[in-house]
Amino acid sequence: MKSNILIIGAGFAGVWSALSAARLLDQAQRDDLSISVLAPQAELHIRPRFYEANAHTLKAPVGELFTAVGVHFITGNAQAIDADARTVSYIDSQGQRHQISYDRLILAAGSQVARPAVPGLAEYTFDVDKMESAVRLEQHLTGLAALPPSPARNTVVVCGGGFTGIETATEMPARLRAILAGADVQVLLVDRGASIGAALGAGIKPSIVAASQVAGVQWLTGTSVVAVDAGGVTLDNGEYIASNTVIWTVGVKASPLTAQVAGERDNFGRLKVDGHLKVIGQDHIYATGDTAWAAVDEAGNHALMTCQHAIPMGRHSGNNAMADLLGLAPVVYRQPKYVTCLDLGEWGAAYSEGWERELKLQGQEGKHLKRQINSVWIYPPAADRTLALAAADPMIAIV
Repeated sequence: MKSNILIIGAGFAGVWSALSAARLLDQAQRDDLSISVLAPQAELHIRPRFYEANAHTLKAPVGELFTAVGVHFITGNAQAIDADARTVSYIDSQGQRHQISYDRLILAAGSQVARPAVPGLAEYTFDVDKMESAVRLEQHLTGLAALPPSPARNTVVVCGGGFTGIETATEMPARLRAILAGADVQVLLVDRGASIGAALGAGIKPSIVAASQVAGVQWLTGTSVVAVDAGGVTLDNGEYIASNTVIWTVGVKASPLTAQVAGERDNFGRLKVDGHLKVIGQDHIYATGDTAWAAVDEAGNHALMTCQHAIPMGRHSGNNAMADLLGLAPVVYRQPKYVTCLDLGEWGAAYSEGWERELKLQGQEGKHLKRQINSVWIYPPAADRTLALAAADPMIAIV
């Protein structure tokens, strides 16, 4: 039986782990090793774009790509990891339970929106965390046109002033106006930060302020949502806001599968990994992307839960898991350059560099770059074996 690398997840880190492992195996010219990816569908969902309209189109098929590079795809949802037995149990699309063995496991199961115990949050809020939830939000927004005009119908409340909250809020007025033609729409962004854009630093704050003014997004700072019901939200100051559409963007946490692997974790549930992305304390398990608490430099910075870090982390974890089986030296993951490109609706976008987020581009210049990132750079390569394997080299210069 072939030794097997099993990758859980077909997101950014999972896809690039598979390609990178296949690249090293191709170089070794060995036929006694195999690579498998376990995920619900052979699609890369373009999660960073789920704040946009037409969420159902924001995906890239990877089945032909995997076939081209010799990666076996397994349709299913991982349920249990047995690190001692080196097995993973999963449920297939027919509801049947199966078990697969591995010699090296790469946990690339991603993350999910954090849902604290706020009354009504689970029942009455939307999110843009997964494709299914983004599509559900879009269907809801479209359905607003059939409702009689009211302040609640015309008001969207976005909870959370981080990256996702800002992109969702500044995109929302144009989406609402397209649906509710002629209506006086209102988008409110509720954030516990002391000022507009506080979570993203002073460098790009002026851009956020300008874009919010152009879009008509009203910030409610220094406050938070303490309850949600069918008619709206209650703030911690007692104010009630009538709204049929409440979108929750307050934080994420690593996949629950991380809890099944013994190891140290950070506050997001991510497993602490060494420089090769192997889980500390585990001999056969790697964590990558949003499941990994990984150092990006020697200055104390760690990877964020974004595709900017997930893609190169995938290139390293796949390479290193395969190197482990081949008896080759692993490659240390480091990504010292950090950038952000924040979409800000019709106003444009803000591009910054460094952990202090020094503004480099804004407005329509920034928007042009954001469109390049969102529509080209983060998509997987074509199903061409030579090109795909070359693109998976962990030594490619990265940001």
